Amino acid sequence: MKVSLKYYTIKYLITVLLLIIAVWAALFYAYILDEVYDNVDDGLKNRKIQIIKAVYLDKKLLNNNEFGFNEFKINPISKSAYKDKNRLYNKMYYMEYDDEDQPYRVLETDFIDQFGKYQQLVIRTSTVEQDELVYDLSTALIVLYLLLVISIIAINGFLLHKAMKPFYLILEKLKKYQFGIPSSYKPQNFSIKEFEELNVEIDEMIERNELVFHQQKQFIENASHELQTPLAIVINKIDLAMQDEDLDKKSMGLFNDVKNDLRRMAGLNKSLLMLSKIENNQFNKTVRVNFNELIHNLLESYEDFIAYKKIEVNVVEKETLEAAFNPDLAEVLLSNLLKNAVKYNTQHGTINIITEKRRLIFQNTGSERPLNTSEIFNRFYKQGSDHSSTGLGLSIIKTIIKQYPGWNIAYEFNDQLHCFILSVKG
Repeated sequence: MKVSLKYYTIKYLITVLLLIIAVWAALFYAYILDEVYDNVDDGLKNRKIQIIKAVYLDKKLLNNNEFGFNEFKINPISKSAYKDKNRLYNKMYYMEYDDEDQPYRVLETDFIDQFGKYQQLVIRTSTVEQDELVYDLSTALIVLYLLLVISIIAINGFLLHKAMKPFYLILEKLKKYQFGIPSSYKPQNFSIKEFEELNVEIDEMIERNELVFHQQKQFIENASHELQTPLAIVINKIDLAMQDEDLDKKSMGLFNDVKNDLRRMAGLNKSLLMLSKIENNQFNKTVRVNFNELIHNLLESYEDFIAYKKIEVNVVEKETLEAAFNPDLAEVLLSNLLKNAVKYNTQHGTINIITEKRRLIFQNTGSERPLNTSEIFNRFYKQGSDHSSTGLGLSIIKTIIKQYPGWNIAYEFNDQLHCFILSVKG
């Protein structure tokens, strides 16, 4: 799925931000726990000193063998169990009020009382519940993340849209640009250096392309014109020479072959010129074309050709096909389809032309084998061994179709009929 640049960058920014917050949360959690335990431990050590001092002043405290409201107890130990160091650890204790175990930080230390006996002092203090801390921290971070994401989408989206506005203007100019058509786009200066440089380079590229296009167009038109004239002259001279009664049969056949080759060359020249004009978008004017009417007009034009081969033509108009199309290209398109159906048909063959709302189908009898679907629309591809063909008819059809998005031409071979299906998306 394609996305715009600003949403593409925001997507990765949000993903990276999520990873950063996750890592930061883990480090922050560890740091907070360390600080909590450090402060609690300092408090327990201070209480230890205070309790031992109090014991020396009041021997009754030595009888405090269970945790009470003072949260400490003193129990006698043997000399061998005596350890001269503090021992800190976490432990869960049952609390009647909560009716559940609660986390406590515990300090164990040994000391010698005023009577020379060895005693163990255990002090506890309630500490933070880690699961609640994780829950509260996670909730806070999720809210923070959502707020950051919303802020990034809103602020970054607005800033990127504003910053990318020159890019969209340049893109719109390129979309509307067509070879040989003067642009109505007004020159603009952009405040962003990179977009200004891009705009300047594109303008210079368009100027170069326009120059090359006009030079190529002029060359093709001149070359075509210069070729057509001598070809017509040579064909006429051959016609005159063939009228000479002194020509023998062999020379007559030779002249006839040369004449056919010259006619094929003239047709090839016209076809190549047509292809060049189509590819250079010289047929850019579009109107609403009624393809049904155009088919009837072409059938009248090809009436003699059809009658010569004694072909039966059936026009089935299920619906009317109308679409925005260049009228000249529409005529060339249908003319080539009809010409192809007649030329490669058999004597006493059949042609079916079916019109639908979004499809136009040409069916014709002919060769009993299907054509090569991967090559039939290539230039200079010929069906069979017909030397009179230029091999450009179907290529011109494909080239015309490429100029119109949504249109398609396909070939099928069904029930011994060659089918060319012209379709347009609704």
